[in-house]
Amino acid sequence: MNNEKTYRYETHLHTWPVSKCGKASVRESLEFYKKLGYDGVFITNHFLDGNINIDPTIPYEERIHFYFSDYEEAVKLEKEIGIRVFCGVELSYKGTDFLIYGLDKEWYLAHPEIMDMKKSKELPLLMEQGALVIQAHPYREASYIDHIRLFPRQIHGVEVINVCRNELENKMAKLYAQNYNLVEFAGSDNHSADKQRKLAGMCSDTPILDEKDFAERVKEGKMRVFEVVVGEYEI
Repeated sequence: MNNEKTYRYETHLHTWPVSKCGKASVRESLEFYKKLGYDGVFITNHFLDGNINIDPTIPYEERIHFYFSDYEEAVKLEKEIGIRVFCGVELSYKGTDFLIYGLDKEWYLAHPEIMDMKKSKELPLLMEQGALVIQAHPYREASYIDHIRLFPRQIHGVEVINVCRNELENKMAKLYAQNYNLVEFAGSDNHSADKQRKLAGMCSDTPILDEKDFAERVKEGKMRVFEVVVGEYEI
């Protein structure tokens, strides 16, 4: 029996009030993952181009401060709850979404021009700046999505497991990743903390140090995907 610890991280998590679709607070979310024995979570709320809970006419800088407020609250709760907190971003374009890791609040404050960029230009810029770029649930189908958009030359990897999507969508995502030689990635897309019964994320044999360390490990294939059902989870 292997007694070595596996370090598990939630990579796709939405919280209220920043994500308009969020159903759980920062505290509720952190306490849920701590109870399950997770080692860390990435707060990946919808960015200013997505389902964010703020007036789009407010100045960019004010919206950025609001955007990072849930993450900053999580950092304040980190020691009290006893779980690591990391920063992520979910960019959007008409239902096509991308998870971004490795860039901080100061970077986004300094680059308001990204709001006027096409995703085909914005994503390479983020990659040039050292970010890890993952296309989330690339084969998601919904009434509000006009058509599926793929960006195989402007991303590092693909969410091949998203527990909120069906088997076909995840299977197609895996084929996409394999045929384009993209990193295979996983996340829960959790909006409701303990109401989420299936979970997915990335794991490793040693703890990640920070967002940049995580980004580099994923790019180098040094982390693994995992999927669990709440109630069957074991460390």
